[in-house]
Amino acid sequence: MKLLVTGAAGFIGSAFVRARLGRADGSRILALDCLTYAGNLENLAPVAQLPEFEFERANIRDAPAVRAAFRRFRPDVVVHCAAESHVDRSILSPLDAVSTNIQGTAVLLEAAREHPPRLFLQVSTDEVYGSVDPPGLASEDDPLRPTSPYSASKAGADCLALSYGTTYALPVIVSRGSNTYGPYQFPEKLIPLMIANALDEKPLPVYGDGLHQRTWLHVDDHCHALEVLIERGRPGQVYNVAGQSLLSNLEVVREVLRLCDRPESLVQFVPDRPGHDRRYALTAEKLRDQTGWLPAIEFNAGLQSTFEWYVENRAWVDGIRSGEYLEYYERNYARRSANFVG
Repeated sequence: MKLLVTGAAGFIGSAFVRARLGRADGSRILALDCLTYAGNLENLAPVAQLPEFEFERANIRDAPAVRAAFRRFRPDVVVHCAAESHVDRSILSPLDAVSTNIQGTAVLLEAAREHPPRLFLQVSTDEVYGSVDPPGLASEDDPLRPTSPYSASKAGADCLALSYGTTYALPVIVSRGSNTYGPYQFPEKLIPLMIANALDEKPLPVYGDGLHQRTWLHVDDHCHALEVLIERGRPGQVYNVAGQSLLSNLEVVREVLRLCDRPESLVQFVPDRPGHDRRYALTAEKLRDQTGWLPAIEFNAGLQSTFEWYVENRAWVDGIRSGEYLEYYERNYARRSANFVG
């Protein structure tokens, strides 16, 4: 099977590539990434020398480059992970989110229409449902209520992808994952940022009262769900991919402090970000009932292994934090006395 993976040097994309090629099932992968701030070729180093792996630096908004990649590679499956995926960045630069997440998806869909794959998998987010009042769980049939430029652009991309299924008979599946964590995650997201700051005994910035709730999913479980959807998902359908641990940001931060053996006095409550959704909570019953998928990694065990990875790979984190990433923080967030928080 030939798979074209976008955003392949990012967090979920690179995890999927490593997992798929680790199966040694004869799959070939063309990895596309434009290597912006969150794209890191080191994420792909474990598979870079494999003959079945190929990397191409390309922006999904570049229609000629994308069409050429489809024409040359003729993928059986497209796994579309590329996105401007951070809410805070989308608040500062909404047009970047709209351009990448909507226009970039449209470019890919047009290339797929010219060279139809067996499946186009649109990897999306639980944030498109907006804040879910307790004790409810969002299902695939719930209305979309995005509240940030990021989530609105992802909701638009989801609808666009599904429209290509209806209008052009393109076999599209949309997956909507809950908050994902694990190794190689760019340290602007909650868990890697808190681990890095705690290890350095720096303040841990927490938005508002810290009681915003998220459902946590290990990246290995997320990638396994994508594999299952490629094999057994039904085109034209939306599938939630949810972890089983619903925790507040403050609970997660406290657990990181425990793992790092650091005091809670490092927690620094900072002004909340605009439109901060209070609670993301999904049901993944549809995915379970149709495919049998269930998450296998319990949160505390997953956080422990994630913490150990970041401890063992301090150079990876330090290299990122010493470059453009830190400059972006200081340029855009010093005035708010806050860092990026996932």
